[in-house]
Amino acid sequence: MNKGRDFESREVAVFQKNEITEHFIYKNLSARVSGIKNRRILSQIADDEMRHYNVWKSYTRKDVAPSRFRVWFYTFISIVFGFTFGIKLMESAEKSAHDSYSRMPGSFKEITGIIRDEEEHEQALIMLLDETRLQYTGSVVLGLNDALVELIGVLAGLTFALQNSSLVALTASITGIAAALSMAASSYLSTKSEPGGKNPFVAALYTGFAYILTVLVLIIPYLLFKDLYLCLGLSFAAAITIIGFFNYYISIARGVSFKSRFIEMVLLSSTVAVLSFLAGYAIRFAFGIII
Repeated sequence: MNKGRDFESREVAVFQKNEITEHFIYKNLSARVSGIKNRRILSQIADDEMRHYNVWKSYTRKDVAPSRFRVWFYTFISIVFGFTFGIKLMESAEKSAHDSYSRMPGSFKEITGIIRDEEEHEQALIMLLDETRLQYTGSVVLGLNDALVELIGVLAGLTFALQNSSLVALTASITGIAAALSMAASSYLSTKSEPGGKNPFVAALYTGFAYILTVLVLIIPYLLFKDLYLCLGLSFAAAITIIGFFNYYISIARGVSFKSRFIEMVLLSSTVAVLSFLAGYAIRFAFGIII
């Protein structure tokens, strides 16, 4: 029996720490998020978390300090990657802790109310956040997808065709910048012709910036190393990392499947790279180019 009570006591102390930590996270975010409605909802959630903390405190009869690292981490993530991503990432990480509430014994009479509050918080957060950067996710996807598929293909083809890392970097940079400007212009015209209220200039900026940033990341190995196949391997690894990070971002922020999107993009980029590499091999020997 004592072991059971000790376990419950430890569980309650963990819940208490989680609640005070989330109180400070939501309090920090409510002071930074735009929109009166958003601030009001986050402030209310922060107050609820403090109330939950005091419930658990009535059992432990002691104060518990918040996790300063988690407060800093989720505040930082929310500022850098957006409040939607930061809050949903935190809620995803805390889901297992909230689920454990239902496994607590019935002697904790406040459990039902806390669980109901957590469910209401989840619903409020789903309806709450509609950030500008998420409205332009399609533009970022357009820039990333096209840059990854096209430039991986270009780098693979040029690697075998030119056999010189500096020439590959130079040619790929010119190709990438020209393609980025073209994609930005296409995004501008496409957004302008669609109803929905999105700013076509902003959409073009998101598309062009995503494309150019991807180009820079993929050509860096060719600027640092001379071994062409090492450079190509590092570029492909960087492409997979970008695909993984962006799809993880989308899966958290929009609640969509990560695995299927990630596999689809990796397979597409890999297929294009292999075909382009073979094309570069064929063209090099068909024209007798030796560099």
